Amino acid sequence: MAFSVEQMRSALSDGLLSFPVTDFDASGKFNAGTFRQRLESFIEHGVSAIFVAGGTGEFFSLDEEDYRQIVELSVATVKGRVPVIASAGRSVSDAKKFVSIADKAGCDGILLMPPFLTECPEDGIVEYASQVMASSNIHFIYYNRANGSLSAERVKELAARNPNMVSLKDGVGNIAALNDTIKTVGDRLVYIGGVPTAEIFAEAYLSIGVNTYSSAVFNFMPEMANKFYKALRAGEKNTVTAIIKDFFIPFCRLRDTKKGYAVSLIKAGATITGQSAGAVRAPLTMPNAAEYAQLEALIKKNS
Repeated sequence: MAFSVEQMRSALSDGLLSFPVTDFDASGKFNAGTFRQRLESFIEHGVSAIFVAGGTGEFFSLDEEDYRQIVELSVATVKGRVPVIASAGRSVSDAKKFVSIADKAGCDGILLMPPFLTECPEDGIVEYASQVMASSNIHFIYYNRANGSLSAERVKELAARNPNMVSLKDGVGNIAALNDTIKTVGDRLVYIGGVPTAEIFAEAYLSIGVNTYSSAVFNFMPEMANKFYKALRAGEKNTVTAIIKDFFIPFCRLRDTKKGYAVSLIKAGATITGQSAGAVRAPLTMPNAAEYAQLEALIKKNS
């Protein structure tokens, strides 16, 4: 863990964040060679932090050995140039194992995912997250989404109980609820936009003080992702509107045709742009030929 609290907060509050896909070879095994190249490309294109083995990185399908290889390779490749943040989640005991692996590898932070499957009461979610956060001094970002969603007062409680919690990542997209949380908790936390294809929410996020977000399309269109983010922060409304209209709205429409395409289309995009990461693992599926052609045309139009 090379980054201080202040450095971590700075990296998470300004600049584009991104989640690399996890590269698999033709047999579905982790492909270290192409993943290393992907990380280097991310840094070359100026991301402020890299989130490995996250949702876009198919954390839900990784076993411990996959995860160990990913975090160790990421730390060795990035070499402290930007923070490396890995995911953890599932049960409390599983999450602690992932935290320990990432911590020993030298990761700078953990994105704590919601518990596995079951419906959860908010006090139980706070306890789940607190038990995991208490297992390490590493920096934590809580991913507020799905069955792990917390109200403003519960986020405040979680932050108060855990000094090493530095940030909240929003995966719900309820701007009113997030605004409540921000105004209730204040600058104790850094707030990150984290709904799938977060650019579609970027204007609304910025209006309530969320300066950055995770960009999945950065995996295959980094120049456009950077152009959009810079235009957003500079208040260049015409550029922001044009990119949303020309790329992100049709992309989201295609994404919404099938569950899991928020990840699958990213891998398809990587293949189309000559940086293949292989196919997704089950239970996700890759786009069919017609969808692939539609995505290819969209990328070509906006490149």
